[in-house]
Amino acid sequence: MSAQINTTKLNELAQQHDYKALRAELTDMFDIDVAAFIEELPDEEQLLVFRLLTKDQAMNVFAEFSPDVQQHIIKSITDKEISTLIEQLAVDDAVDMLEEMPATLVKRVLKNSSPETRNVINQFLKYPENSAGSIMTAEFTSLRKDITVSDALKRIRRVGEDSETIYNCYVTDDSRHLLGVVTVKRILLAKDNQIIQDLMEEDVISVSTVADREDVANLMDKYDLISLPVVDAENRLVGIVTIDDAVDVIQKEATEDFHKMSTISPNDKPYFKTGIFTMAKNRIFWLLILMISGIITGKILGVYEEAFSVVPLLVTFIPMLTDTGGNAGSQSSTLVIRGMAVGEINMKDLPAVIWKEFRVSFIVAVPLALLNYLRIVLFNPESGRVGLVVSLAMICTVLLANIVGCTLPMIAKLLKADPALMAAPLIATLVDALSLVIYFTIALTLIPALA
Repeated sequence: MSAQINTTKLNELAQQHDYKALRAELTDMFDIDVAAFIEELPDEEQLLVFRLLTKDQAMNVFAEFSPDVQQHIIKSITDKEISTLIEQLAVDDAVDMLEEMPATLVKRVLKNSSPETRNVINQFLKYPENSAGSIMTAEFTSLRKDITVSDALKRIRRVGEDSETIYNCYVTDDSRHLLGVVTVKRILLAKDNQIIQDLMEEDVISVSTVADREDVANLMDKYDLISLPVVDAENRLVGIVTIDDAVDVIQKEATEDFHKMSTISPNDKPYFKTGIFTMAKNRIFWLLILMISGIITGKILGVYEEAFSVVPLLVTFIPMLTDTGGNAGSQSSTLVIRGMAVGEINMKDLPAVIWKEFRVSFIVAVPLALLNYLRIVLFNPESGRVGLVVSLAMICTVLLANIVGCTLPMIAKLLKADPALMAAPLIATLVDALSLVIYFTIALTLIPALA
């Protein structure tokens, strides 16, 4: 396999219709790179190049395609080709594909599947979306506890080829209840007459079929697992989640959180494959919300309009205060949201988080306030009182912003909402309004001319 991809050469071979040479080039490439190359081709050429691949490579490449390309391929190939493809695909890859397809294509795929495959796929499709059951695979290696190492190796050789991974073998009884786990390494190093029960680890980490997929991925990350057994309500082993599926979940959840933190409705499609109207629809709702909330800030400024006319210098410090408050709140919320996502911060930690953010914000705010006071007095010697107002407002704004930034995501979690929604733009808008109130309240108190 080669990690170097000469896209120009591949495109030239495709344009010259030198399919023999193109096939030879694709055979030496990684599956993910082949998929990326085919996806960049025009629709009419995608199927042609896909059919150049060997049966095994075609299956692996198909699993790497985006949902749009998968649908295009399924629409274009024959029923016989669908049957061959679906029988070779890993069950979790097949389920992922079908979940993204319209009902007519799902019906066609299932129609061309064997009864056994159809039953397994239908069982997976019944699990809740974003659950462990929806991302697990039924292709794993199971062993009985009373067999010898010699018999275990025979079974691994017999069923291992069709398993997603054989590094971990799961020990079950006749009713498929999960009893333990044993690694292939330990089996290979054991004597042939040893019993699997004597080699297995009984303390097995497992999850239920309805467990949230993000919790599953975090659990695998926490314990450095390459696979995780999934059991039903009666502790019967029904599948495993492998590390590649966990990585996919982490990437999807991170993308979703990134969109929400930027006040954009989540979207799974790549940037250039998302229509402009879809993008506009995903953005406009939150822009409207933020625009309306911005009107509140304008109303607050209108209330203190007379203060502007008396001391015009006050107006020049408003952008600095609101920007600093928004940035401070964003820093706090980002750390808390990240901590909650990886399980470092829980709801019971709210008082400790507030206390810590209060101390951090005070340490940060005091130097900022002193620098601002010195700057104002240096360039406007007669404006010492204004400098005091700005400095005190700076301290209060940073303290408030950090408290709001760390509190809102945790409140959102308590209300069963996504903490990522309480991110930079929303917090900045709220802090803007509150910081203005604080600023002019302090000004009215310390500057007699405004009273």
